[in-house]
Amino acid sequence: MVFVTFSSLSSFEDDGLSSFNIPNGDKIVHFVFYFVATILGSLYLVHRDFKKQNTRKSRTILAFSLIIFGIIIEVIQEKMTANRSGELLDALANSAGVILGFLFILARFHGQRGLK
Repeated sequence: MVFVTFSSLSSFEDDGLSSFNIPNGDKIVHFVFYFVATILGSLYLVHRDFKKQNTRKSRTILAFSLIIFGIIIEVIQEKMTANRSGELLDALANSAGVILGFLFILARFHGQRGLK
């Protein structure tokens, strides 16, 4: 997450990747990153809390933390950087990735107490 924070607030020179010109491609990247981060974080929590009963609470805290993190990064980009801009749609894509990742994990591990 430190790398993501640094990358989100740093300015990089154009590397030519924007020549793909996929409409709303950055929103897809935001969604996928937060979806994967939620799944990986949840898998860690399921493994860590295998013998405890609080995995759902831990995953809920993780989800809210990732949503808040995504919003804070967008606000910081808008208010505190010169060459970056925060966007509401980026924050919504981040949040959608977290929510769908959370729902995916809930569906996948419904009724299970740990990784199999």
